[in-house]
Amino acid sequence: MTRLLPSPFSIAIILTILIIIIALLFTENTLMHITSYWEHGLWNPGLMNFAMQMMLMLVLGYVIALSESAEIIINKITFFCKNSANAALLVSLSTIIMSLINWGLGLIFGAILARKVGEHALAKNINLNYPLIGAAGYSGLMVWHGGISGSIPLKVAEKNHFSEFISNEELLNKLPVNGINFQETIFSNMNIIASLLLITIIPCILFFIGKQQTKKNKFQFKNTESDKIITKKAEGAEKIDTSIWFSKLIGLSILGVACQNAISAQSISFINPNFVNLSLLGLAILVHKNFNTFLYSVNKAITSASGILIQFPLYFGIMGIMNSSGLVDIFANIFVEISNQKTYPILTMLSGGIVNIFVPSGGGQWAVQGPIVLQSALDLNIPIEKSIMALAYGDQLTNMLQPFWALPLLGITQLKATEILPYTILIMLIGILIFSTCLIVF
Repeated sequence: MTRLLPSPFSIAIILTILIIIIALLFTENTLMHITSYWEHGLWNPGLMNFAMQMMLMLVLGYVIALSESAEIIINKITFFCKNSANAALLVSLSTIIMSLINWGLGLIFGAILARKVGEHALAKNINLNYPLIGAAGYSGLMVWHGGISGSIPLKVAEKNHFSEFISNEELLNKLPVNGINFQETIFSNMNIIASLLLITIIPCILFFIGKQQTKKNKFQFKNTESDKIITKKAEGAEKIDTSIWFSKLIGLSILGVACQNAISAQSISFINPNFVNLSLLGLAILVHKNFNTFLYSVNKAITSASGILIQFPLYFGIMGIMNSSGLVDIFANIFVEISNQKTYPILTMLSGGIVNIFVPSGGGQWAVQGPIVLQSALDLNIPIEKSIMALAYGDQLTNMLQPFWALPLLGITQLKATEILPYTILIMLIGILIFSTCLIVF
């Protein structure tokens, strides 16, 4: 993939140019009209809000993974990793659970856990299939979009999201004004069964692969600079930054507000990006020793969100062109012609997987592909919540192939993409089987 694809930013630029050319060829819009649509989408206030929500979701999850509390959990899990088989099972199971809570948390937690298991194996002279453990630490990206931080289900749960997202009045009138709550997407029977199958089958498969480990360890870790916080004696108002009790009080207070919102809600519709981020903010402050350690982790985590910061507006620009130029209708009609009610969800999942290779972000993919999926589903009289989850499943699948989100893990574990790829491809194939079965049965 590294040889075939340029950077994700370059891909976003190339896709933008490609969509402009397609719009010029297949619609009656002029270049001036198309650039106007692009600029309107680029700075769409609702979508810019979405980008900020996704950045916070990643950063705050990363911050929690860097806390002392997470380190304690990681050390306890590492203690039970006696060989490749049970290490692969424990790492993948832990990572999947964390990713269902928050994808940023799962991504970094899995990476640190895999690294710690590798260090533990070297210290205890345990034979370990380290690339397998690295793949196990990345397996959470196979399930995240079916968890409570899934960007597409979260966004469609927001009231008035469709009115910010869709410019076609005819399409907009067919969509629910109050959004689609989690009961119909994340907590649907289909997604619960799919998640349970993934959380059971993936660790078991990796466990049996680990059983085949017979070779001696061939991996070593390069020396890295110490990554400890430099502390100095706090004076005056600086004592607020180093106060343990004050940070705990603030963290608990924020979590209290989130709990109050949940208790007072009339339905499960209270779960949206703002609620998730409020909960993550309170938890991130609570699990760190004080504001100093919290802010240190924020500074370290913020670089992971650079892709979202710079690429999302480009995807929004693509969406603006497709929505306003009429390309959505053209693509939707093609999709309807090659699909029927039984094949459409599977084709949506597969197309989502293909698009994810070029747009390696669930939120960015929703901006590009969402309007087409909604229009096609309505034309074929298929539940839009099922179509949305089919797209989310497709996004998850090729995360196992697209190395963009694996970069933090590869950096922490010091593995190469080619070393974990054989195992992540196997995880992807398991996912295709599970998701296809669930989309057919339900």
